[in-house]
Amino acid sequence: MRLSGLYRYPLKSAIAEPLDAIELDALGVVGDRRWMIVDAQNGRFLTQRALPHMSQLLARWNADGGLTLSVTGMPPLDVSLPGGDAALRGAFIWSDSLYVPDAGDEAADWLSRFIGKACRLVHVPAERARFIQGNLSVEEKVGFADGFPVLLIGQASLDDLSARVGRSLEMLRFRPNLVIDGSAPYAEDSWRRIRIGGVEFRVAKGCTRCILTTIDPQTGERSADREPLTTLKTYREREGEVCFGQNLINQGAGRLQVGMSVEVLE
Repeated sequence: MRLSGLYRYPLKSAIAEPLDAIELDALGVVGDRRWMIVDAQNGRFLTQRALPHMSQLLARWNADGGLTLSVTGMPPLDVSLPGGDAALRGAFIWSDSLYVPDAGDEAADWLSRFIGKACRLVHVPAERARFIQGNLSVEEKVGFADGFPVLLIGQASLDDLSARVGRSLEMLRFRPNLVIDGSAPYAEDSWRRIRIGGVEFRVAKGCTRCILTTIDPQTGERSADREPLTTLKTYREREGEVCFGQNLINQGAGRLQVGMSVEVLE
C-alpha cells in the first residue's frame, strides 16, 4: 500500500489544497483547518452544510501562517496571522466553545460580502486548541477540524462506492487529508495503528457523514438525488450514523510525501 494523495484545508469548509508533501505537528497537518469563519452575532462556526457556496472559496495558507483569500468576482485578500495583541472572540464548534484570535475587520468585511451575512474570521493557535472529545489523553488536541486531526480514506473504498452509486465520485466530497492506494475496499475499517514513513497514527474511529458529501466540490451544487449519502445509508449505517473513512491521531510530528509506503501495525 502507498500514500497516493495528500490534502489540507487551510480554512474550514473552503477549497482543498492538494500537496505532494505535508508536515505534521501536535494538531495534525500543519496549516490544516487552523482558520474558521464564524457568525458575527453568535460565534457559531459556518460551513458548506448551510452555505454550499463556501465550496467555491479559495484560501491558501502561507509559511507565516496567514491566508490569501480569493473567489471569482472579488479582489484577493492577504490576511496576516493575528499577533499576540489580537482581540479574542468566542467561537463555537459543535459542543466546544473557545476564545481565539480574531483576524480583524478587513477580513471580516471581505468574507461578509462573500458569505452574504455578517461574519468574522478566527484563527486557532496551538495553545488554544480543543481537546479531542472523549479522548483520555490531554496531550492530543485538534484545531478547527470537526473532531479529529487527520482523516484517511482508501481509494478502493471510493471506487466501490462510485460503482454502487453508478457514477464516478470525487474524493474531495469527503475531504480527506490522506488517500491510500493498494488496499481492499474498506480495509481501513479494521486498522488500529498504521505507520507512514516515520510517523505512526492511531485510528480513532470511523468518520460520520452528513449532507456535505452531496455537494459537488467543483460547482457547489447539491446532488438532486442526495448521493452519495443515499447509497451510503444502505450499507454503511450503524446505530443511526453513516461512516466513510477513518479518523486518525498522529503520534508525534513528521513529514509525509506522496508515494510513501503504508504499513498496518495493528
